[in-house]
Amino acid sequence: MSGSDQAVLKLMVRKLQQWRPLDKADQQALLALPVRVISLRPQEYIVREGDTPQNCCLVVSGFAFRHKLTGTGARQIFSIHMKGDLADLQNSLLGTADHNLQALNHVEAALIPIGAIQDIAFDRPAVGRAMWYETLVDASIFREWTLNVGRRDARTRAAHLLCEFALRLEMAGLGERCDYELPMTQEQLADALGLTSVHTNRTLMSLGDDGLISRSQRSVRIVDWPRLMEAGDFDPAYLHLNGAPAPVQ
Repeated sequence: MSGSDQAVLKLMVRKLQQWRPLDKADQQALLALPVRVISLRPQEYIVREGDTPQNCCLVVSGFAFRHKLTGTGARQIFSIHMKGDLADLQNSLLGTADHNLQALNHVEAALIPIGAIQDIAFDRPAVGRAMWYETLVDASIFREWTLNVGRRDARTRAAHLLCEFALRLEMAGLGERCDYELPMTQEQLADALGLTSVHTNRTLMSLGDDGLISRSQRSVRIVDWPRLMEAGDFDPAYLHLNGAPAPVQ
């Protein structure tokens, strides 16, 4: 195990410890996992729907996204993954991928064999619980995105997504809450919001005109955080960012 591999796996330890406390032995077991780091170009697939994945993907740098396509080729993006995220942990048990995982920009990803993930999850209960919690938070975010696309208007959807990115990027150490880079094209934003690109652009412009945000290319500055939260009907509770829960007795 090289020092660079251990540095990569420390990202995984840090993320899992956000959900559950792990003792020294658990941490060392995670740092000993077999891993292979790969580089991906923008839009390159990590997993395609229908694949039988052999590895779980830990995002080391860059951004990845999960999506599905309709029979006519329309795309719905339903999650964005960033540094430290285990982007497809559920594939360690499901077997067949039911969606696509794709690089949003230049991505470094650490691939960990599914067998190794299964072994450590079952052999070390604290690690297994932390991984389980990771998938539960994923599901919580999916539910919020479903509500966003299904029941909120365009302005509320866009404001909500900008608020979520602000908190998640801050938590990952990738930006400040009110000043960050949004790594998505207008088309990708539209596919995440369930809108056309034109409607997405007009919506973001209206948030700027109302003094909530300012934009320069992909840079986003939140001018009025309380008003943007209100505009986005945003309650961060679904992100579960308050640290690990109390240990199970």
